[in-house]
Amino acid sequence: MGCLALQLLLLAFLASGSVKALQPALIALGSLHLPTNPTSHPAVAKDYSVLYFQQKIDHFGFNSVKTFNQRYLIANEYWKKDGGSILFYTGNEGDIIWFCNNTGFMWDVAQELKAMLVFAEHRYYGESLPFGKNSFKDSRHLNYLTSEQALADFAELIKHLQETVPGVKNQPVIAIGGSYGGMLAAWFRMKYPHIVVGALAASAPIWQFEDLVPCGVFMKIVTSDFKRSGPYCSETIRKSWNVINQLSSTSKGLEYLTEVLHLCSPLTPRDVQHLKDWIAETWVNLAMVDYPYPSSFLQPLPAWPIKDSEDTGVSVSEDGKLFSLFPYYHMWTWLSSFFLPASSQETESHLMALGRVPWHHTAHSNLQLLGSSDSPASASRVGGTTGTHHSAQPSFGCSSAGAGLEPATLGTWGRRLTD
Repeated sequence: MGCLALQLLLLAFLASGSVKALQPALIALGSLHLPTNPTSHPAVAKDYSVLYFQQKIDHFGFNSVKTFNQRYLIANEYWKKDGGSILFYTGNEGDIIWFCNNTGFMWDVAQELKAMLVFAEHRYYGESLPFGKNSFKDSRHLNYLTSEQALADFAELIKHLQETVPGVKNQPVIAIGGSYGGMLAAWFRMKYPHIVVGALAASAPIWQFEDLVPCGVFMKIVTSDFKRSGPYCSETIRKSWNVINQLSSTSKGLEYLTEVLHLCSPLTPRDVQHLKDWIAETWVNLAMVDYPYPSSFLQPLPAWPIKDSEDTGVSVSEDGKLFSLFPYYHMWTWLSSFFLPASSQETESHLMALGRVPWHHTAHSNLQLLGSSDSPASASRVGGTTGTHHSAQPSFGCSSAGAGLEPATLGTWGRRLTD
């Protein structure tokens, strides 16, 4: 799919006949020889340099002179000054090294395209913090966390490379991104057509806004993944919510859940919503990384992880009153070994690496995404995606219970993050 998109993108560019000197590199993009059996591991070693560029904190203010260091990575092993190209990764909600190490496509095509790979870190993520440790202190410090500012960062970084790296200036730049990064790649081409000749936006939910798509569409896609994996998989998950509600309504039921799920501390009525949020997010994450090959994008997972989890066994009686939690616990253990950090300190660093804190601001205050509570690439809690109609976190009015996972909100989006 990525190859076809690049072909169409570059055919349109070539048809315009705008820059004849760039045609050899662009023609190569239209005839890529990609592997027939893709894996999560790139065809070349990930050897890159870590660099920093001084960016303005505010690109659009009149009196702002403050700057910060934006981190970016460059891999130029196969880059050629003559007939080469620049593949520019529009960094999204997380540490750029994490994304770099899980982005196979760009590495797979680098040699054939004689391409320089540039991975730009999104402001407020990873090490690119405009105000250091105070970046998330209050709304005044978070004021510059917007997609518009991030796109301006990308444009300035490319200009810097064109001015300082011999050979870059006259080469085509293609923006590439996935999920939120895919949205940025598409918007980058639209807002800065003089900077990038095209964009490949993979799994980019550019329609995921109010009044553009039905509010339950994402969870229907998640449910369909589980339906394809087994005849009763999605229905079993649907029934489990009521069973958890019933068990958690009594003290004995809470004790039972605590014991069978081997929870670290006794489950209380106040904890039940958080428990269901975590379980629901696990199903969502599995759907997002349900690749046909082993992958370590969120955590090390086998091929077709949904099918693998279904084989562990979950059972709920037809009337929904009896819940066989023993096999459910085995599946819980299997999943938690992939998605649950070992300590509270590790949990905090895990959530920061995944962009949990700044993403909440981006999704709600800047983009105002439909029902979004957490990062598309996040392995943290998905607020409101539960078996009830109660939302643990503010949402944008999405309250659909039609899908097999019985969601209350859309907590995540983008079925494939790195296709």
